[in-house]
Formats: sequence, C-alpha cells, structure tokens
Amino acid sequence: MEDSVPDQELARRFDAFTQRAAVLPPAVADGARRQPARRARRQVTLAGGSAQAPRPAARPRAPRAAACAPGRPLLAPPPPAGRASWGHWGDQPHRYAAWSNHSNRLIPVYTFGMRLDGVAGPRSVYRDEPRLRELYGRLPDHTLNPAAEYFDQTDVYRLQKEAAEAGKRIVVLVVFDGLDWHTTRSAAIAVRGRVDYAEGRGTGLFFQDYRGTETDFGFCVTSPANDGTKSDVDAQAVRDPGGKRPGGYDASRGGATPWDPRASMRYLTGRDRDVPHPFTDSAASATSLCSGRKTYNDAINVGPSGEKLEPIARLLQSRGWAVGAVSSVPVSHATPACSYSNNVSRDDYQDISRDLLGQPSIAHRDPLPGLDLLIGGGFGVTRTEEADQGANFEPGNKYVADSTLAAIDAARGGRYRVATRTPDRRGADVLAEAARDAIARKLRLFGFFGAAEGHLPFQTADGGYDPGESRLEKSGEIDPLHKKYGGTIRYTPADVAENPTLAEMTTAAMDVLSAKGPFWLMVEAGDVDWASHANNIDTCIGAIESGDDAFRAAVGWIERHDAWDEAVVIVTSDHGHPFVLLDPRAFTDEGCPAPEPGPPETQPAAYTVGPSPVGE
Repeated sequence: MEDSVPDQELARRFDAFTQRAAVLPPAVADGARRQPARRARRQVTLAGGSAQAPRPAARPRAPRAAACAPGRPLLAPPPPAGRASWGHWGDQPHRYAAWSNHSNRLIPVYTFGMRLDGVAGPRSVYRDEPRLRELYGRLPDHTLNPAAEYFDQTDVYRLQKEAAEAGKRIVVLVVFDGLDWHTTRSAAIAVRGRVDYAEGRGTGLFFQDYRGTETDFGFCVTSPANDGTKSDVDAQAVRDPGGKRPGGYDASRGGATPWDPRASMRYLTGRDRDVPHPFTDSAASATSLCSGRKTYNDAINVGPSGEKLEPIARLLQSRGWAVGAVSSVPVSHATPACSYSNNVSRDDYQDISRDLLGQPSIAHRDPLPGLDLLIGGGFGVTRTEEADQGANFEPGNKYVADSTLAAIDAARGGRYRVATRTPDRRGADVLAEAARDAIARKLRLFGFFGAAEGHLPFQTADGGYDPGESRLEKSGEIDPLHKKYGGTIRYTPADVAENPTLAEMTTAAMDVLSAKGPFWLMVEAGDVDWASHANNIDTCIGAIESGDDAFRAAVGWIERHDAWDEAVVIVTSDHGHPFVLLDPRAFTDEGCPAPEPGPPETQPAAYTVGPSPVGE
C-alpha cells in the first residue's frame, strides 16, 4: 500500500480511470468455459473429535504489505480517512472510505436458460413513457431515455414469471447482495491474476464463464420509488406515501452502462443537488426482484402506500410449486424476507420470520402457508428488547422468535424438520442429515445457523477467514456505516466447522425442494454487502467467491439431474456500492511479488464486521 503517494498522483489516477485512458484486453470469447483449479480443502478438528466439513484453505501468505491477488499479500485497507493508490470508496480519491453506503449504479444480470431480449434494448421500459409512468407512478425527472439499453430491476420478476409460464420447472434466483459490475470485475481480476476485460460481461468468475446452457448478460436500474417514507409497524401502515425524495435514473449522470466513464459518483450516491435521485436499500430492491413493483426504501413486499404485494414465490406456490430461500446472513433480513413476507418495515424481523414459516404475524393474522424450505443465519443472536420490532417483540432470538421455533418444529407437532448449529458437529452433516429426514418424512426444512451476529463465517479473498485487524479505531473521521460494520470479531474453529457453507445450503435446498415437484429457490450471498459497508475489498472479494461457489453448486445440481431443459437460473444483485478501482494491476500476479512458501493456515483469525446491520 502506497500511503506516501501524493494527492496530485491520486487525482491523476482518478482522472485516468474516469477518462478510460488505458485500453485493456478484450474479454475472453463467449465460447470459452473456464475450469478453474479448486481451492485446497482443510480439516479442523472439533472438540468432540469430528472433522470439519471441507472448506477452502487459506493460501500461504507473506506479511500483508501490498494490494495483491489471492495467494499473495492482499489489500489491507487503510484507515477510512487514509488513502490507497489502487482504489477507494466514494468520490474522493485522496480518502479511502469517503462513502460506506449503497449506490445507484446499474447492476449486472446474468441469465442461464433464457435470454433478456424481451426486457432490454428496444423493449426497455426506460424508452417507453407510458410504461415508465406506470412503473414509478409518475414520470421521473431526467429518466426517460430513448436510447436505453438497460432495463429495470422489476423485470427480473417478470423473467421468473415468464420462465414458469413457459413450462420451466426449476427457477433459481441468485442474489449477490451489494454486488455491482465494478466489484465483480475486481474479484474476477483477483481470481484470474490478470486484467482480462474493461467492459461487458467479463470473465474470471464461474458465473461469468459458465456455458453449460444458453446464457445472456445485461444490466438494470435499481432506483426505488422513493426514500424517506415513515411507517408504523404495529399498525402496518404507511404514514407519508411518497416520502421525501422520488426515485429515477439519469443516464447522463449515472452512466448508460455500468462501465460508462461519464458516471458521476455524487449523483450515484444521491448527492447531486440538481437531480437528487435516491439509491435503493435491500428491501425496496428485493421487493422489485420478487414482486415486480417499485416501492419505498424499507418496504418488504408492500407498495408505496402500504398495500400488500404477492411475491413470485407465493404465486408459484399457489400453482403447486415448492418454494424456498437460503442466505448467508440472518433468515429474516431484507432479501430473504422479500422471498415471501409482507411488512411495512424491514426491521420487524420476528414478524417477517413468522410469515416465512407460516405462523400468524402482524401482517397476516391468518397465517400465510409458509416457505417449504428456509436455511440461513440468525442462530444464537438474542435480545431483551427491540423497539423497531413493535409491541409484539418477544425477548429471545432476535430474528426468529423462540415461540415460532417451538411451533414449527416437527418434533413438537409442527411441519418443519429443524436443523440448528450443534456443538461438536459439522454443520454440513447436521444439514445433510436433516435434509434426508425431511425428504423421507415429507416434511419442510428449516436450517438455522450462524456465528457472531448470526451470519455464516465470511471468507477472505484467499479462501480463508482471516482478514487483517481493523484500523477503524485509529481514525478520527469515520462514516457511521463504516463504524457499524468495521468492528473486530474473531472466528473460532467451531464457528467455521459448525456452519455449512452457502454452497452446501444450496445443494441441500435443491434436494429437498425437488422431492416435492417443481420449485423456486432464492440464494442470497449477503456478505458482499456487509463487506462493502465495511469498505473491506478483501472480504468483499471473498464473499463474491463464496457466492460464486453457491452458483457452481446450483448449476452442478442441474447438470447432475440433466435438467437444463426445464431450468432457469438468474444471477444478479439488489444494489451496488461505490468502489472505484484505480489500478487494476494491483490485483494481478504482475502487481505484487509471489509469497514466501509456508504451511496453509488452519485457524480462523480476525474478521472485521460490526453488529447486525439495519441499513443493509
């Protein structure tokens, strides 16, 4: 890390980035299919003597010093007010972390088993004034664009619905929470060890290179209907429809493509005084993905005025499909919540999980049927009070009320085979055993895991769980979100061993759901967002690799079952973050020296993450 690089040089590099001064090699031809070497697997012995589930091994490392690719000393972030010559978050190249929230960037969409012709280019809603008015409930300022190649995030809902109506029997929606084109490219460079593209679909990650079926690539707008809406959780009512700022997307400011050099970071972070379009949160964006409607930030499948919306999972379930969701973060966080629930507030976790698991909730006194499968985090996180969760909050588990856990458990007469993190047992074994039992007994499945604040252990770019210590406390000027996510937490060997990976969750989910017939599944890699809020590019890349492994597991399952004729997989994100990669070479083999050889690490070290996020 070049802490001594002068401000003039940083400004020059930022200008070079925005002007696209360097011409980089084109992407690898579409027909190429990467077969990357798999990471080595390690064994961690539990106290009871059983071995940990196979996990990616931490590659040998030299002392952290420079920005380098996995297998090299990697990207130790400077303090937020410090600087790094290779990149920064926000619009201030002299300050490493000038912004720790979301952005309004266009985000990538990859489809497998179907194409995007029906929503992109000439058929974009952004070229059509009547449809645009219908989408936003008005004509947004500076948003109509006759040349738009991009489409809208709500079109992802329509793609899923069209796939089912076309006779597909498997629909998998993979959501990398917080991913955008720029962080995807950063991860691809780090994985490949070289810079292979400067625009377009890209190459380097498995989901970029997979060609086992028809595939397409595009990008979409994520803007909410509005932000600033206030709601009443107990009344399940919206107090001020329309909120403070209406949404929209101005391509002349935000870019016509994700890699457009004209993009203004001040606009993309909602701070352009002339056109202050807000950026979305994970609730409004997941509502777009799952229910096909624009809404206000904070809403879980309710419209701008608080009206309940029916997500794709409930629509398909009413037609005989099995439906489920898996996530690397707590099960009632915004993205998995939108797979099924309704609530005016994303923070009402216990009521959201009641909807997800078919119990009476504040939004549904007569309970919804419930998901057929739910696997994710939240285990072990307890609270005595939670003002944001309303009057019916129960002290105990923050994300799933203890009474809900008791009511759903098949051991107590409920409909779910419940699998939870278990001391001295491999998480993969606990989950696989429960999945087999659920299939044999024709039960639903609920898997409840997690470490620390309820998430799965977050991996680093080299496949381990050992990012450097946070330097947060050494900085006097700190963004509140960076502070929230930037504390230090230490994983134990048990944390790693007793939790399944997102890929293992995905395989178990597809086994259980397929036993019931046609199925819809959401897979969320939620740790990309958490790492980005912490402005930690090391864990951001690691989270992208973890999600890529889950995609690999999903398509591997489809291939083993020879099911591509009846399957569709969509890979996308809910929103982006404003990471700017100034020096791509810093992530390559060329940009840093080879490490000194040494034994692989076998103990997880510290990870920088804060308490459970509210502004995910």
